[in-house]
Amino acid sequence: MSAHDRLSELGLVLPQVPSPAAAYQPWSTTEGFTFTAGQLPIVDGALQATGKLGAGLTTADGAALARTAALNVLAVGAAALGDLDAVRVVKVVVFVASDPGFAEQHLVANGASELLGEILGEHGVHARSAVGVSVLPMDAPVEVEAVLTRI
Repeated sequence: MSAHDRLSELGLVLPQVPSPAAAYQPWSTTEGFTFTAGQLPIVDGALQATGKLGAGLTTADGAALARTAALNVLAVGAAALGDLDAVRVVKVVVFVASDPGFAEQHLVANGASELLGEILGEHGVHARSAVGVSVLPMDAPVEVEAVLTRI
């Protein structure tokens, strides 16, 4: 089954590549690797939530937002590599805006990792870091970036 088929089966549509919010490009490619810019949980140009995990946002909220940001990563990957079915995920970093007492960044990051696996199958299996930070651009709760390669 293709990544496009899996996407459709999940009832998802690959979005347009989100416009950069500052002076950068959505991806950079060198020596066979594509590095995505950090992607926020943006849908149709609107940030889906603001704030911090553990201070008004739950782990489940964060995982859902990470899932949305990962879908944006796939949009970038498909644009950079020419097709969603060409994308293989090597490494993912999930930044989680966290209240000082919040320690479930790894569970928030699962939202991104699980989506990548659901859509890309074995090509979505990756190394990962989940990092708690005090604040993210535009007060976003999560940001997801990835290193990709062509299958």
